[in-house]
Amino acid sequence: MGKRVSQVVTRTGDDGTTGLGNNTRVSKNSGRPHAMGDVDELNSHIGLLLCETLPADVRGLLGDIQDQLFNLGGELAMPGFEILKDTALAQLDDALARYNAALPRLEEFILPAGTRAACQAHVCRTVARRAERAVVALQEREAMRPAPRQYLNRLSDLFFVLARVLNRMDGGQEVYWQSEKLQRSRQEDAPE
Repeated sequence: MGKRVSQVVTRTGDDGTTGLGNNTRVSKNSGRPHAMGDVDELNSHIGLLLCETLPADVRGLLGDIQDQLFNLGGELAMPGFEILKDTALAQLDDALARYNAALPRLEEFILPAGTRAACQAHVCRTVARRAERAVVALQEREAMRPAPRQYLNRLSDLFFVLARVLNRMDGGQEVYWQSEKLQRSRQEDAPE
């Protein structure tokens, strides 16, 4: 494969437009650049998560996800092209089933808190949701296949599950939301 980027500073975007893979230029404020930027930001946050101490299987999965997000971004940058494969979605489904099976049922909402790795997974989750919303908005204006939207939806779910896994590593715990109802219930159940 030849070099993809031969010059970083082109000044072609100085006018507020960006080039797409089909040689068209669009406003940097239009739907595609917003979606592409959100996917790029998500990939950067995953890179930050990879700076943490992680189990080898999670580390490998995150590396694969970064590659798939690059494919997804490429698909967004090239209208009409299909780069993200069905196997990418199947990988997320498999990971969700595997990691979720090892977790106890949720009985209360959890907060995006706990270990630094878990918190970064929650940041990835929220950025994935924003990227999904950007793709949905783009799909409402342009014909696109559903795979990018589906991938981001599953990916945000996976980051929620991974945050739970990372908080429970080494005997840690999740941080639960202390609703007023729950607090009243505990006070009523407390022995006098």
